[in-house]
Amino acid sequence: MRRLVLAALLSGATLAAGQTPDPNGPRQRPGTGKSEWERQYDSRDSSETEVALPAPPAGGLLEFFVSSASNFKFFIDPQSLSVGADDIVRYTLVARSRSGVENVSYEGIRCGNFSYRVYALAHDAKWTRTQGDWITIERKNVQRWHEALAIEYFCPRGSRVSSTAEALEYLRLGGHPNFRRQPR
Repeated sequence: MRRLVLAALLSGATLAAGQTPDPNGPRQRPGTGKSEWERQYDSRDSSETEVALPAPPAGGLLEFFVSSASNFKFFIDPQSLSVGADDIVRYTLVARSRSGVENVSYEGIRCGNFSYRVYALAHDAKWTRTQGDWITIERKNVQRWHEALAIEYFCPRGSRVSSTAEALEYLRLGGHPNFRRQPR
């Protein structure tokens, strides 16, 4: 009975504070009217929203290996590849399905904290900017293209490639010379 009364009092206090009871915690911070996601979105680093977008890929793509279990082939547009003074490697990624359908995105990898961000998506050779945040690159068995790019090409041994030419060389070689592909 005491538990029931305590639960009722707690629920009443939550409602009085303007919150909806939620077993996972409050969805909105009291007084802000914004969800946790909205607050995180608002606090993003806005310095990256003005990244210049390259021309959509027109050919000459460099293929890189991701996984034999993948239904896609993955390519980087060498014309879009850049290694910035801000320690971000930016590139246009093309993921092509076996039927020839392509997903094209302009992305960046930050080697220092092993994360990636999608800046824009292309459709009919036109970019549409995205509002994505930096996402930690996780180890995966199949959907691992960001991991492959980071570990095998752009962030060898935990450091960033020093130049665009070096990144292109590793793509052409099939990976950093000191990287040995581990069986999965």
